[in-house]
Amino acid sequence: MAETTTKESGGAAAPLHVAIFPWLAVGHFIPFLRLAGLLARRGHRVSFLSTPGNLSRLPKLPPHLSSLVTLVPLPFPETTALSPLAQSSADVPNCHQQLLKPAFDALLPPLRSFLQSSRPDWILYDYASHWLPALAAELRVPHAFLSLFAAAVLAFFGPPRELASGGRFQSDGGGNFTAVPPWAPAGSDIAFRQHEVARVAERAEARVETTPDDVRFGVSIGESDAVVVRTCEEFEPEWLGLLRELYGGKPILPVGFLPPMGEDDVSDDVEREDQWELMKDWLDGQEANSVVYVAFGTEVTLTRAELTELALGLELSGSPFFWVLRRSPGSDRDDGLENLPYGFVERVKGRGFVHSNWAPQVKILQHESVGGFLTHCGYNSIIEGLSFGRVLITFPVMNEQGLNARLLLAKGVAVEVPRDEMDGSFAGESVAGSIRLAMVDEAGEPLRAAAREVKGVFGNKEKNDGYVDEFVRYLKEHKKPKPMMK
Repeated sequence: MAETTTKESGGAAAPLHVAIFPWLAVGHFIPFLRLAGLLARRGHRVSFLSTPGNLSRLPKLPPHLSSLVTLVPLPFPETTALSPLAQSSADVPNCHQQLLKPAFDALLPPLRSFLQSSRPDWILYDYASHWLPALAAELRVPHAFLSLFAAAVLAFFGPPRELASGGRFQSDGGGNFTAVPPWAPAGSDIAFRQHEVARVAERAEARVETTPDDVRFGVSIGESDAVVVRTCEEFEPEWLGLLRELYGGKPILPVGFLPPMGEDDVSDDVEREDQWELMKDWLDGQEANSVVYVAFGTEVTLTRAELTELALGLELSGSPFFWVLRRSPGSDRDDGLENLPYGFVERVKGRGFVHSNWAPQVKILQHESVGGFLTHCGYNSIIEGLSFGRVLITFPVMNEQGLNARLLLAKGVAVEVPRDEMDGSFAGESVAGSIRLAMVDEAGEPLRAAAREVKGVFGNKEKNDGYVDEFVRYLKEHKKPKPMMK
């Protein structure tokens, strides 16, 4: 899959100028920025577009890459529904997420101005900007939908035309969401549980007039010039094949997993580096592959009851653990510890490390003492965990996480914490049993072996680079001549 270059008339191959426009979520910024860095490594220019507040929180790229990646601020619109400081989904509770959509849609005018003045060769965009394909087509800018979801997740949602019409999921109590679609491969269990559907429904409580997410997905996919999927043929061959059928011949381009790069979690913040040294000292004192890393991303908020049972499960498991506990959006507390059971931190002292601030996830997962990852099943976290061969203990909460969990179970690299399918309740003993199965029980050895094996796909730099090279080749071959300026 080595990259080849095409020759422009009269000289060497010209570098591409690619614009990148993610949805307003930290979990979306990370892979978009990784792809920006990979394009820059190949000598191409990238314009990364978002609001000023979001650009300010992006990790810094090293100088040899940052010179080719330009951060382009788009003014965040004033709105009475949100604080000016709330510019990403990490800044608002799940039930208020939809309030960000009208503000995001108001970025269309400044984006139009950018495209008119900069004329990039391509723009890569996210699911929420359903208005972008028409704008890009008008300005003759090639445009590709960059999916930050597994091919299996996209396939679950079905043909774009049905999504765009709003007809794929009708309000029937979640029945369509909880049913395996008829086009899924035989034996597939890919569907939501009822309690996961309820978390999705929380967003409807915001009562905001905006385009539904299924329509956004359908239009963004259906009106794209190509669909770029963060996966590879080695892991999802059956789902990529199905996706090509469902999308009616539209180009489907796997771009690899965009796994962690060497620059991830590099910080020039002295305080953060000091925090990492304390974490590393604790991890260094644990046996190899013995620690369970516990983290639920930037958006998931657990109830007090869920935190209590989760803490009990970690305590009962007997395994060393490193728990990153983030505070809830809107909470007055900075440490996120107020909902833990009384005396928990003291009882697990030495065996458990509970951390309530920034933590370098990639560095922690890379540490040799870590063997398992108790995760909410966000796609970034899945990729980072499997890139280092860590067996996954899944606890899906919201968005597409339930579908990710079903995919991982089918691939044999994870165990899911048992929960009541209707209300999502669970017991600490279930958490403890899942941890023991994943980490120490003899019956869990096939899981651990499978996780080590897929490291050769998720964490293989050469293999993932090959997919990016093929993607770049496609962009070069399908860019359009620049229109003559009047």
